[in-house]
Amino acid sequence: QVQPVESGGGLVQSGGSLRLSCSISGRTFVKYAISWYRQAPGKEREFLATFRESDGATRYADSVKDRFTISRDNARNTVDLQMNSLKPEDTAVYYCFARSESRPQGSSQDDYDYWGQGTQVTVSS
Repeated sequence: QVQPVESGGGLVQSGGSLRLSCSISGRTFVKYAISWYRQAPGKEREFLATFRESDGATRYADSVKDRFTISRDNARNTVDLQMNSLKPEDTAVYYCFARSESRPQGSSQDDYDYWGQGTQVTVSS
């Protein structure tokens, strides 16, 4: 069973930095597009950034592109989200999402999308 696992959340002061990591347990030989999302209380889940394993392409939400960086750590086999200049409004549960870049013909994409359990990030003012 493929399962993204997040780590690195915690409490940080405003202006500080935090690095989140996502590893994929149960992964097979396929490549994944790995994304980070967040959800603050009372708000919808928000896309932050994507890293595509097949070619290393990245994409960011405009709201975080100047402060967050997504990258792959090959030594640890993780996709990390480096978050700098954190603000209290960055407080949320951060989720890792993995989408298989290939799947059997005729199969449903939903069956090849995987969400992690989330990790809490709290930024104090």
